[in-house]
Amino acid sequence: QVHLMESGGGLVQPGGSLRLSCAALGGSSSSVYSMAWFRRAPGKEREFVAAFMWRLGYRIAGNVAKGRFTIDRDYGKDFLVYLQMNSLEPEDTAVYYCAAAKDYYGDDETKFDYWGQGTQVTVSS
Repeated sequence: QVHLMESGGGLVQPGGSLRLSCAALGGSSSSVYSMAWFRRAPGKEREFVAAFMWRLGYRIAGNVAKGRFTIDRDYGKDFLVYLQMNSLEPEDTAVYYCAAAKDYYGDDETKFDYWGQGTQVTVSS
């Protein structure tokens, strides 16, 4: 069983940066094909932020990333990904969720098999 553990959320001022981390505990090449970040802002549906494919190192980013957010892996440890968020805006305030899929890479949240509990990001002065 894969357990996702997120960290790194918090309060940041507009224009600031945060880095979120997600570790897939118990993950292996047969159980984790890709990892992704989604977010849910207050009163809105959950939306795709970015995804990373382990086997080939591919990355995709959703519209919300706008060139400000980058997903990347840890180069010393497998199944640990980061979401670097720069130039944060109040509209980025949301709960950010890490997800992992056994055999999918993309932006469809219904195809992800494992989810973390979420980490709150608040952008406010």
